[in-house]
Amino acid sequence: MKRYLITGASRGIGRAIAEKLAAPEITLLLHGRDTVALGQVCETVKPRCAGVVRLIHDLATASGVSDLIATVGNDPLDLLVNNAGIAVVKPFGEITPIEWEQTLGVNVTAPFLLTQRFAPEMPPGASIVNILSVAAKTGFANWSAYCMSKFALEGLFQSVREELRDRRIRVINVYPAATNTEIWNNVEGNWPRNKMISAEQVASAVVYALSRPADVAVESITLSSAAGNL
Repeated sequence: MKRYLITGASRGIGRAIAEKLAAPEITLLLHGRDTVALGQVCETVKPRCAGVVRLIHDLATASGVSDLIATVGNDPLDLLVNNAGIAVVKPFGEITPIEWEQTLGVNVTAPFLLTQRFAPEMPPGASIVNILSVAAKTGFANWSAYCMSKFALEGLFQSVREELRDRRIRVINVYPAATNTEIWNNVEGNWPRNKMISAEQVASAVVYALSRPADVAVESITLSSAAGNL
């Protein structure tokens, strides 16, 4: 039996990954903050997998991360998907200290702490998937906090990848362009969501990378709309 932990699984890319990975030999540990939305995801995947563990925790706080770690327990993970993230979109001069700390907490510190805790027990052939963004490589006006967090993860997991190579643990970084998820509901402006890639397309790329033989690592996946990065 394999155990997969996916953060931010209540909607968007995380939900799409959970739905595509559900299988009879898999126990899914699904994290989210929205109790109702996460419950719906769990009910959807439950008939198709060995088990589902619902994890309602706020990754912006140290106590939320430690509570999640305690609930996951000591049994090894075969897959960790660092997907949960928040986006503060405003001119850098208007970002509050609280917004900055929340962005760091969810987007950077939580993936670091989860990886630091679970990687040591992961077996050879296990994988760590990080949902980054094209914003991990390019800065965008009014997205400074978000870009900062994704650039930080890029550096962190390039280094972690090298440290885990000898143990044959794959570190897969995914760089989607603008993806049509609920995150845009809270971003001001007229965004061409019909031109964005879908969460299901990102999830399909993740599943492809995970389906490669254990000695093959698809380490970087960049996904863009034919219309370009929006």
